[in-house]
Amino acid sequence: MSKPSDQLPPPPPSHMEVDAAGEEKPTVRFSVNVLELMREAQMQHGLRHGDYTRYRRYCSARLRRLYKSLKFLHGRGKYTRRNITESTVTDVSFETHSEAISTYESRFLHIVFYMAERAWSHAMEKKTAGPNAQQRIYMLGRFRKAVKWATLFSHLCSLKGDSRTSLEAEAYSSYMKGTLLFEQEKNIEAAMTNFKNTRAVYEELGKYGSIENQLLCRQRIEEVEPMIGFCSRKLGGSALQARELLDLEKEGPAYDLFKAKIEAVLSETRSQQAASMTEFSWLGRRFPITNAKTRVSILKAQQLERDLNGAATESIPADKKLAIFDKIFSAYHDARSCIRDDLASAGNAENIRDELNGLDKAVSAVLGFRTIERNQLLVSIAKSKFTKNRDEKNEKITKPEELVRLYDLLIQNTTDLTDLISSGRDKNEEENAFIQEYEMKSLAFQAERCFYLAKSYSSTGKRAEAYALFCHACSIADSSLQQLTNSSDKAFVQDLKTLSDNCRSNSCIEHATGIMEEESVPERLSKRVSTISLGEEKRKEDFLLDMLESYESALGESNTKTSCHIARFPPPFQSVPCNPIVLDMAYNAIEFPNIENRMKKEKKGLLSRFWG
Repeated sequence: MSKPSDQLPPPPPSHMEVDAAGEEKPTVRFSVNVLELMREAQMQHGLRHGDYTRYRRYCSARLRRLYKSLKFLHGRGKYTRRNITESTVTDVSFETHSEAISTYESRFLHIVFYMAERAWSHAMEKKTAGPNAQQRIYMLGRFRKAVKWATLFSHLCSLKGDSRTSLEAEAYSSYMKGTLLFEQEKNIEAAMTNFKNTRAVYEELGKYGSIENQLLCRQRIEEVEPMIGFCSRKLGGSALQARELLDLEKEGPAYDLFKAKIEAVLSETRSQQAASMTEFSWLGRRFPITNAKTRVSILKAQQLERDLNGAATESIPADKKLAIFDKIFSAYHDARSCIRDDLASAGNAENIRDELNGLDKAVSAVLGFRTIERNQLLVSIAKSKFTKNRDEKNEKITKPEELVRLYDLLIQNTTDLTDLISSGRDKNEEENAFIQEYEMKSLAFQAERCFYLAKSYSSTGKRAEAYALFCHACSIADSSLQQLTNSSDKAFVQDLKTLSDNCRSNSCIEHATGIMEEESVPERLSKRVSTISLGEEKRKEDFLLDMLESYESALGESNTKTSCHIARFPPPFQSVPCNPIVLDMAYNAIEFPNIENRMKKEKKGLLSRFWG
């Protein structure tokens, strides 16, 4: 009788099994590229455009997918909290890189990371929305929640991750702690210490790895450095200069943290400086300012003007200059609205009303002056694209009509400005000189307008009109140069000389081109006359769809606006065969069979048998 199978002794171990049992299983170290994971998630899901709501929703959706894939759910009916500890971090996904280096990742670490990111993005969403006192309390609570999850993430990475992952997680946690302390404004020194720790880690990590990783570390350092500078200035007690604060203003998720603080410090600084500002000077006249809001608005505009016209103005890109102009216009419009409010409440006090009217006129004149400067910047941008050929990016080329429109605006602006200054009171020497200068500039703008209007006519093949406009522009430029012989603005005089030379050269070109076209007219007429037929035959037009087999152009000449011969429209009539007429003549001769026996007979009742 054989022994049951469950009672059989185990087989003896092989040599391989004995060796494997004697060796200890190596500790798996997880690797998470924290900075790359964070930057990719943020840039692809809303933070490229500052949309924190979209990024928070992405983090929530990502967490749901991770919970479901790991079966790390929190109960079905009742919520059961499940903590992530060191023993929980066991899930492994295996990857093999091109360098034949095996790395291990844990999705449990991703859960902790996205919990921190979700709390941080929620706090930033409340911050950018302009929180009130109650919303600020909620925002600080979400920042604390982000610090809690970031600290747990750093702790788990230090226990289960490799050295690089541990360093990146530590830098991430330090950044979150510094963000909370920076927002609370209670311990600026501790916030600066955390930001410095973050910078030190990324400086070391930026020395190694791929080019992409070094670039990411460099970008992170550039985001942290303004915060360190802001904290050091706050701790040093030195007055924050407006220029230094404007240098800190950049774009990105990190800069949204202290954007409101910079605005608050700037407004405080302007209020302090506005206390000593009692009057506004313009063209030799001084106007007293009594309203504090008007002072702050004018001071803000003057600081922006100094930044725009400073020594480093050449290094400022054109789009940045246009943004500064928009801020200047906004500040001056705020000042004008305050002045109008003061005028409405001034009553019948003639002295106060005269001072406010003079201040309003001066601010309007400065606003018109800056508008001319902005339109001149737009003209310079358009001119740079006017002679440029299309590059690989298929950049749009400026048409001469666009420059004509811009010069129309400049002429109107100079007219309005000179009318504003010359109206009302007696003019002083500075105002007369200013009016004379801008009358000369108006003539120069008219000459430029004629030049580009001639370019527009030349592009359509109208040689006579283009030649006349070039000559008119040259005469305006020459007359302006005669009046500006003793002018100190050498650049303006040089631009007029260049315009005069261009007008002469282009008028000669148009004259020569017109003569050549006139000389070729008889030849073209003779060719056309030779093709004229006295019969009823019409001139045959070749269309592209009719000659697809032959390589012939269906376009007109480049200098004339002729229609392209692609297809005939409306299409010509074509003969279509009619449907045949069928005459059924055999119908009357056919004798059909009797089928009454197949028809259903109607049943009759008892009474219908008698009465039919």
